Amino acid sequence: MTRVMMMFFVALTMALAVPAIAAEPSSEYRESFNDGWLFHNGEAPGAEASDFDDSQWRPQDLPHDWAIEGPFDIKYNARCGGLPFHGTGWYRKTFDTPAGSKGKAVLVTFDGAMYDAHVWVNGQFVGNRPYGYIEFQFDISKYLNDEGANTIAVRLTPEDLSSRWYPGAGIYRNVWIDVRNPVRVDQWGTFVTTPQVTDQAATVSVETTLTGDLTGADVQVKYEVFDPNGKVVATSTKPAAEKTSTQLTVNDPMRWDIESPHLYRLKTTVLSGEETLDVVQSRFGIRTLEFSKDKGFALNGKHTRIQGVCLHHDNGPLGAIVNRRAIERKLQIMKQMGVNSVRTSHNPPSNELLDLCDEMGILVQVEAFDVWMKAKVPNGYNKFFEEWAERDIKDMVRRDRNHPSVFMWSIGNEILEQASKEDGNRIAKQLNDYVKSLDTTRPTTCGFNWYPGPYATGMAGQVDIAGMNYKPLAYGDPVNAYLPNNPVVGSETSSCTSSRGVYHLPIEKYQTHESKQVTSYDIIGPPWAYPPDIEFDALEKHPEILGEYVWTGFDYLGEPTPYGGKDNNTNGYWNEDWPSRSSYFGAVDLCGFPKDRFYLYQSQWTEEPMVHVLPHWNWENTGHDTIPVIAYSNCDEVELFVNGESAGRRIKGKDLTKIPVKFNRYEKDHLMSKYRMSWDVPFAPGSLRVVGYLDGKPVAEKEIKTAGAPARVKLTPDREELAADGSDLSYVTVRIEDAEGNFCPLASNLVRFTVDGAGTIAAVGNGNAATTAPFIANQREAFNGLCMLIIKSAKHAGEITIRAESDGLQADHASIDAK
Repeated sequence: MTRVMMMFFVALTMALAVPAIAAEPSSEYRESFNDGWLFHNGEAPGAEASDFDDSQWRPQDLPHDWAIEGPFDIKYNARCGGLPFHGTGWYRKTFDTPAGSKGKAVLVTFDGAMYDAHVWVNGQFVGNRPYGYIEFQFDISKYLNDEGANTIAVRLTPEDLSSRWYPGAGIYRNVWIDVRNPVRVDQWGTFVTTPQVTDQAATVSVETTLTGDLTGADVQVKYEVFDPNGKVVATSTKPAAEKTSTQLTVNDPMRWDIESPHLYRLKTTVLSGEETLDVVQSRFGIRTLEFSKDKGFALNGKHTRIQGVCLHHDNGPLGAIVNRRAIERKLQIMKQMGVNSVRTSHNPPSNELLDLCDEMGILVQVEAFDVWMKAKVPNGYNKFFEEWAERDIKDMVRRDRNHPSVFMWSIGNEILEQASKEDGNRIAKQLNDYVKSLDTTRPTTCGFNWYPGPYATGMAGQVDIAGMNYKPLAYGDPVNAYLPNNPVVGSETSSCTSSRGVYHLPIEKYQTHESKQVTSYDIIGPPWAYPPDIEFDALEKHPEILGEYVWTGFDYLGEPTPYGGKDNNTNGYWNEDWPSRSSYFGAVDLCGFPKDRFYLYQSQWTEEPMVHVLPHWNWENTGHDTIPVIAYSNCDEVELFVNGESAGRRIKGKDLTKIPVKFNRYEKDHLMSKYRMSWDVPFAPGSLRVVGYLDGKPVAEKEIKTAGAPARVKLTPDREELAADGSDLSYVTVRIEDAEGNFCPLASNLVRFTVDGAGTIAAVGNGNAATTAPFIANQREAFNGLCMLIIKSAKHAGEITIRAESDGLQADHASIDAK
């Protein structure tokens, strides 16, 4: 074993700890800087000056994504969502010099701005940061007036073809202002590990980086560890230095894991005599990680298969803006599917996502880049890589390295340097070394898709874990021949595409369909893609593989494969199949409605008995007399009842279903899947009911009925109480039903919304990837019977009343309390 691999396996036995919410702020000093901004979309020469006339600019609180407002237009690139995200946007804010800030540091922190942010204060240039996904902070103390008003101006210049998906535009993540003493904990200055963990005790090792002049000062650093119940369980005080270290012992530690994500808190206090100079609160968790070439991954000593999904950063109809509730809901839906891990494809995530994963027990692979030096699109990150890559990836690690949810670092995805032995090896080693210089407690990885190129050249060996994109046929001996020591993970898998509620007959493999939709029989994908069943089978045969990250958990804006264009086509626009402008890859659509594929994964990834049946049962006058019926279940057997009569039982794993398969390097044209149970059923209006059995006993069932004509609208808020904070959300499902209350699976009625009281419409949607209807509106057509209304609370308490109307249908209303 090489020295690098020995260090890697030693390091992986360490458990980790986590920084505080919102990138380790000093909770006693930090305040939100989101409110009271002005926004202008377009050029504004001289807007950095304090005396610039911004009286015609519009008020805009943050976070904000200017492009999601639209309009959709064919002149924009569908691969990037068909929205106007590029151009120039300006933000300005007038604020008073904070009281008591004389002689102190006034810090402004941007969690992310898209992109190439330039910042001025009182007309003086402060600095810039190109990468839209990275957090950055400026000390603006020397630019402030001694007292009275100040002006901060931010210019963003996102470019066309800067991304392969929808990046959003604007200051789309949170902004903060801190007033801190000159001697203080530095940004991301607390690093906590637990190098020794047993059931009896855990060693908590802390390294604190201070900034400011410590010469001749009698400064000490006091550490206090609080358990998940808020009780102090360990303390230590050390003389301050630029780097101050200590070790504490926590007895009877409560581990952070997927089922019970226990979180501890470290309070770091910087003292000068009796005076408190700084206080930083840092959440952390105690847990161990082990990765083995032969045995896979173990969390706290327990073998754990990665049941992961790739997620882009957008929040569907809300655009790229960060919203804690939107992210929480997304993760809740993923957990219902059985997901235990997320890959942040293909960029550093928001603080909110990592905080929520800490709290919810979801493992995270944090990814740095989609591109290095070689361009995938003309204006991608490659323009900034040489100057900024080291700082960006190191800042990513510093910010995120204490989150217990973070268990892998990815240095890149499908990098074009895979084709170059010299460049690929050199840059991969360089990025890997940057990560290891700051954190040796987690492995590095990279998503490779050009098998066997980067394996044969040694590039894949520059990271600890080989990420294989869409290569299940190479698991085992083929990849082991190149990498005999490195663990392997399916870093992108399946890439199956579908549209919720769409079923094309007969079942056949096709590239595109005239409807601009994709069948939900879960068989269609681009040339590299394959049905989920292929990956399930490969992972069963190779238990040493760590697991998989499905492409993708949710649909996302942009990249409407299989419509529009070819991936990594540098100068290509994807508008040939307009209005297709959003992803079809998700197991869940853009609004959060599960597709059938959601239940296929649930049948493999969950233990609570479940059964699902497809398609819908409204086939009158379609010309299809016999309908293929499919069931997904984690039960031993499933029985289908058609209009009350049994159509027979199917035994999972024994009664196989033939599905068409065609993808790169696959020699057959089909798979006999043991993960689907099927029947060919003559259509007759009525009902389909499936019953799942374990040990011969019925434990789960689902029924769908033939619906009559649409008769009414039904509103169902996911939350009936919101925080009156101006950002909390309720997702209201809007369902079209017949007179008997049956779901109408083909309905496309236009629904109009009226909202009054202590809330507003944040956005609307329906999951249709091929429509130019705006997200910021007060109406939406149903897509296959469903649409979504997203309500945002106001900053005052009260009742929010909602009314939904549609021509010819019975209206509905709902109420939500903002408290």
